[in-house]
Amino acid sequence: MSLLLTGRKDRPVTEDARVDDELLTIGAFAARSRLSPKALRLYDRLGLLAPAQVDEVSGYRRYRAGQVERARLVALLRRLDMPLARIAEILDAADGPDGDRAAGLLNAYWATVERRIAGQRTLTGYLRGRLSGRSHEMYENYVVETVDVPELAVLTETRHTLADELPAWIGASLTRLEAAAAECGGVAAAPFVVYHAEVSMESDGPAEACVPVADAAAARAWAAANGRSRQTTVRVEPAGRLAYTRITKAQVAHPQILAAFEAVEQWLAGQGLRQAGPCREIYFTDFAAAGPDDAVCDIAFPVE
Repeated sequence: MSLLLTGRKDRPVTEDARVDDELLTIGAFAARSRLSPKALRLYDRLGLLAPAQVDEVSGYRRYRAGQVERARLVALLRRLDMPLARIAEILDAADGPDGDRAAGLLNAYWATVERRIAGQRTLTGYLRGRLSGRSHEMYENYVVETVDVPELAVLTETRHTLADELPAWIGASLTRLEAAAAECGGVAAAPFVVYHAEVSMESDGPAEACVPVADAAAARAWAAANGRSRQTTVRVEPAGRLAYTRITKAQVAHPQILAAFEAVEQWLAGQGLRQAGPCREIYFTDFAAAGPDDAVCDIAFPVE
């Protein structure tokens, strides 16, 4: 009876059950399970696949033949580059009465793999363009304009974060700040995120989430009363001019968004303009409700 993501079922003692209880040396078990003795020792130490018997004197391990299916399941899951901790979780679920839960855990893991592969595929295309000297072709798809913006009082949260944690933090922090802004006269302009240093898989910023508020005095009072526990502060964003390009929700994903930042930088160089402050993302619509092709964000640089 296979255990492959179906769960273990109680069954009467039969000839098959007696065969399952047959003890095998680690070499014989390794041959049947398609795992090396070295791997079997590792999985024993990690609690994934303990031998049925261990000789106290010699240390020789013996496995039951009925453990072969579990061992093969471990081998197959490892071929998916699945972390051992996740394999243990799936094995525990497969041993229980609900095999669908084990299959669900596998599905959830594979969904994350596919998202990662999709991102890597896009990154590969981006890098191919750069390495082949055709990066300028990517920038031609972006229209860069300038706009004058007024002085704004903003509620802010600042955090050191790596690129993989950034999207979740942006959503959560802007949600918190917009709720606070409702107590300070409301949101006065589009929320934005300022990058005071590079955010990547190696560099952690910091990034600053900002929500403009209508009542600066109320915001300062609110921050004085609540800001310490929520790490929220109030500051003034000065008036100035921004050079920006507008992108869709699909283009916000990494690495497409890198091309947008670089397109603005290229435009600034061509116009002889100088960057006057840190770059930013300005979210002028409901990001969650937008479709992939809907414009949601301006990639902007203060200029002088």
